[in-house]
Amino acid sequence: MSVAIKVENLSKAYQLGQIGTGTISRDLERWYARIRGKEDPFLRIGESNDQHSKSESNVVWSLKDINFEIQQGDAVGIIGRNGAGKSTLLKILSKVTAPTTGRITGKGRIASLLEVGTGFHPELSGKENIFLNGAILGMRKKEIQRKLDEIVDFAGIERYLDTPVKRYSSGMYVRLAFAVAAHLESEILIVDEVLAVGDAEFQKKCLGKMGDVSKSEGRTVLFVSHNMESIISLCSSCILLNNGEIIIQDKVDKVVSKYISNSDGNIINIEHLNLNAYVSLKQFEINKNVFESFDDLMFNLEIDSININPMSGLSLLIYNSYEKRVAIIDLRSELLEKSSKEKNFLKLNGYIKNINLIPGSYTIGLFINSDLCSGDFLNILKFQISEKFIDSKIIPYPIEVRGTVSFAHNLNII
Repeated sequence: MSVAIKVENLSKAYQLGQIGTGTISRDLERWYARIRGKEDPFLRIGESNDQHSKSESNVVWSLKDINFEIQQGDAVGIIGRNGAGKSTLLKILSKVTAPTTGRITGKGRIASLLEVGTGFHPELSGKENIFLNGAILGMRKKEIQRKLDEIVDFAGIERYLDTPVKRYSSGMYVRLAFAVAAHLESEILIVDEVLAVGDAEFQKKCLGKMGDVSKSEGRTVLFVSHNMESIISLCSSCILLNNGEIIIQDKVDKVVSKYISNSDGNIINIEHLNLNAYVSLKQFEINKNVFESFDDLMFNLEIDSININPMSGLSLLIYNSYEKRVAIIDLRSELLEKSSKEKNFLKLNGYIKNINLIPGSYTIGLFINSDLCSGDFLNILKFQISEKFIDSKIIPYPIEVRGTVSFAHNLNII
């Protein structure tokens, strides 16, 4: 299989704060506005990669010494927290911006969907923009015409096809933009997080189309998303970025687990966590941080309030490593309701019997609904379900395809 994209020693630097506008007249205009106490009439650019601290340098490296290869036909996820460099990387790969150092070699035409409206002319109709995008990709009019009906049908905006796209909603923009990028004959498809603008049904449709593009048509797909379920369902491999550097590039399940896991280890005891100005979680603990399927999970919980705080809802929330909720344990009872109406603290303990989850990493959160506090409080405690060792020559199912729960079972050979 040939290499579709090869990135070598790629770095991108941005200048922070104000920089010259490029002409003396505009610099003078900026200076004159400043001495009059007016706003700068020109663009201020630059944001720190680490958004929680101020650097002494006026240059930030959005990407630094990135190296990787992507094989033709691969579907690759790119994940990381905000400011990690994901969008910058895609813009460089799409040739929207140039790298500061390093080089990229690629094979084939690139269709990219980076931001809502990218590559569209607002005054042109939807149909005209389809032909414009195809021409940018180097396609002939006949090639685009052959794909036109598929694009319109996929986007579902036939009624508005002759309307200028400046009158489209953001959802309509994304529908048409994705349809164009996915159906026109490019060898590489690059999609940033813009699919989040679309509705759930269209997102599912897009993921299915990207899967077809990669598996059936042999085209290369690069996909950035904060939705780990989407990354898992579409991609075979993944790249994790942090502060402009590659942390890990491997199979998708390993990279996602690395991204979500707590580097400080599993926490089984929380003391004094403020939920808001009125309510605090004084104590929350579980009996251990590593379980086997069908073990009992015991917990202690203490909630303090500044005043008496009647509760109408209290639940434990369990999420898997892909941040998907797998269970709600409803703790409401008449005794709990009565107790919360009489005092400003709530202290209880209990257990979850036979936790029948498959091996993996999980988090426990709380749902609270009361007079002084309401909402989900996620990722408070972490625990693991360990893999039982089975002395057998039979190859087990990989964990990532087992589903969510285990079932106790018995087998008789007769």
